[in-house]
Amino acid sequence: MQIANRMQGISGSAIRELFKLLGDPAIISFGGGNPSKACFPSETIRTITDELLREKSDILLQYGATEGYMPLRRAYLDHILPDNGLHGELENVLALTGSMQGLDLICKAVINPGDVVLVEEPSFLGALQTFRVAQAKLVTVPMHTDGVHADELEEIVKKHRPVVFYTIPTFQNPAGYVTGAKTRKKIAELAAEYDMLVIEDDPYAALRFCGEKEPTIKSFDTSDNVIVLTSFSKTISPGLRVALCFGNKDLIRKMTIAKQGSDTHSPNLNQAIVAEFINRGHMPAHIEYISGVYARSAGVMTDAMAEHFPEWVHYEKPVGGLFIWCTLPEGWDAQELFKRAVERKVAFVPGAPFHTTEGAGLNTFRLNFSAEPEERIREGIKRLGDLLKEMAEEK
Repeated sequence: MQIANRMQGISGSAIRELFKLLGDPAIISFGGGNPSKACFPSETIRTITDELLREKSDILLQYGATEGYMPLRRAYLDHILPDNGLHGELENVLALTGSMQGLDLICKAVINPGDVVLVEEPSFLGALQTFRVAQAKLVTVPMHTDGVHADELEEIVKKHRPVVFYTIPTFQNPAGYVTGAKTRKKIAELAAEYDMLVIEDDPYAALRFCGEKEPTIKSFDTSDNVIVLTSFSKTISPGLRVALCFGNKDLIRKMTIAKQGSDTHSPNLNQAIVAEFINRGHMPAHIEYISGVYARSAGVMTDAMAEHFPEWVHYEKPVGGLFIWCTLPEGWDAQELFKRAVERKVAFVPGAPFHTTEGAGLNTFRLNFSAEPEERIREGIKRLGDLLKEMAEEK
């Protein structure tokens, strides 16, 4: 059987492979990016769903518009975007079956084989895989503890003239770092100067524990070269698979045409649930609640790391998001650490798959603090700390 060239050399997501381990309830998993089960607004969703099916089943169980369920798109324009300093029209908005679909549709609408796409290093595995399937040439932009550096980015843009720059500027996945406002403004300026599309992926920005909210890159956009992906997977429910994108109306139209051949439209009922959740005013209190939950979980994990990890393991205390990025001394192999950790019933994600440069990130790994209860976080970190010390003695 012939396999398309675009799939040659494409491997599955390391995170999705990790999910195969999670069937064992004894595994303490810091691997995925799963929200806490305690943060699902189950009763509210149940009430909304019952009412929607009782009152609008003839609409919601029928085919819908590819552009998305109208009340959801309006709720996004009226409530979500203004909170981020953004304003637009319906023609600027497309509903998505998860923000990963947004990346796929952008690739179909914009990227030709061999086109240069800039990605942060490290960067989100799913995005890297999607760009590779689109046969893009990936060029990396270094990530620092304070995010992307404007001078480095400008030099790379000048040299490679990319079609797209993909960035997660707030609580980046996997590193958890935040790019500052001055650099965000510069990114928008570079987008205009070099006619470069910037994909501002923003699934974690609402999950801030402390500090001031950063302006979006899109809020600095004067050329309409920035497109924003907004997901409700981390704030309401990943299982609903509801997201939206906001950007240039001509690009949105091309993405809509591509979506017609992908899934016709996102599920009406799921979109309606999210629309009602927003329109009934549940979002602010819910965000405050879950941010508090994750702040406590992050504190439990970093306290345990301070107690049990050797001092030569480098990490930053998170101020939001779901992840802690760890760096071991040069010469360490996080994949070997992972294999031995699984034997002790602890899982995490080794850092190398988040990198594009060959051989990069071998001594890094990502921890997720949102999915496990506090007592299992403490126990899992203790097991990892003990293992790190044992492996150091063996070296």
